[in-house]
Amino acid sequence: MFQIGKTIVSEDIIEKDFLCNLSACKGACCVDGDAGAPLDANEATILETIYPIVKPYLRKESVDAIEAQGTHIVTTDGELETPLLDGADCVYVIYDDKNTALCAIEEAYNQGEVDWKKPVSCHLYPVRVKQYSEFSAVNYDNWEICDAACELGKELQVPVYKFVKEALIRKFGADWYAELEQVAAKHKLKHTK
Repeated sequence: MFQIGKTIVSEDIIEKDFLCNLSACKGACCVDGDAGAPLDANEATILETIYPIVKPYLRKESVDAIEAQGTHIVTTDGELETPLLDGADCVYVIYDDKNTALCAIEEAYNQGEVDWKKPVSCHLYPVRVKQYSEFSAVNYDNWEICDAACELGKELQVPVYKFVKEALIRKFGADWYAELEQVAAKHKLKHTK
C-alpha cells in the first residue's frame, strides 16, 4: 500500500495487468454479482436528469424496473446504487447482436446525446474505491469473470492503472494520476533490480 494525497492505494493497481476482453467475458461484470453499481449523490442526480434521454436505449423490462424502483436505489446500508433487474443485470444493461452486455448510458454518450459516460464506479472497474472519513481506499478487485482480461493485460503488458487511466483522472484528477505514474515507475525500477 502507498499513499497519494488522501488516498491509500493498493500495490496491485500497479503490479497486476488488465485489459478488458469484452469478447471473452460478454460484459459479465454488469450482470453478475449481487448489487448495482455504486453511485455518489451527484451521480444519482445525473441519472434522474438524463433518464428521459437514455430511456429509448433501454430494454422494456429495464424501463419497467426503473419506473418501479427509480433511476437509483438506496441500500439498507444507506449507499446509493443502480437498481438491478430481477436481482441480476444492472437496469442500464443492453445487449448487442452477440449477446454482449453493454451500457445504455454509455451508448447514449457515444451517440452524443448525453455528456456523462457512465457511473465512475463502472468506468473504474476493476478498481474499486471505498470512501472512509479521512481517506479513500483504492483497490484492485480480482474477480474470476475477468480472468481473460488479466491474461490479455499480461500478454500486452498493460497494468491496471494504465487500463483505467481516464477513469482515475476523472475520479482523482490529472495531478493525482501523474503522482501515481511516478510511484509506479519507482516501484518497477525497484523490482527489476
